Amino acid sequence: MWLLIAFIAVPLIEIALFIQVGGLIGLWPTLAIVILTAIIGTSLMRAQGRLALRNLQNSFNELNDPTEPLAHGAMVLISGVLLLTPGFFTDAMGFALLIPAVRTAVFGFVRKRVKVQTFSMGTAQAHRPSVDPNTIDGEFFEIDPENRATHRPSGWTKH
Repeated sequence: MWLLIAFIAVPLIEIALFIQVGGLIGLWPTLAIVILTAIIGTSLMRAQGRLALRNLQNSFNELNDPTEPLAHGAMVLISGVLLLTPGFFTDAMGFALLIPAVRTAVFGFVRKRVKVQTFSMGTAQAHRPSVDPNTIDGEFFEIDPENRATHRPSGWTKH
């Protein structure tokens, strides 16, 4: 239901803002502002996207929870879409999402409303701490004797 309201409200807000701003400053300055904000927004989005990607890589390297860097990256991507969409309201929302403090606030707001059942990272020992650290966890597939190779095994595989 909220998505339907957004698809109806956002274009109406954009049309109203175009009429108001166009009436105040004229057609060509209005169009120039829309194009200029798209260009500036794209360059800012690239810079913030690189920063979000670097933070995500750091969280993977340090085996930290990647939830927040992933959310920041997604919000930077959404801000890029909003900035490339012509309009003043979408540009304002897009520029707001490029501010790290705003992204952190949005992430905190969403995090309070989303319940994560489980999350784990790392090796198999992280899932089962009682496992002997000398144990190697793996998978195997049994080969049907009829489908085995026709050549003799090498000296490496003789027991």
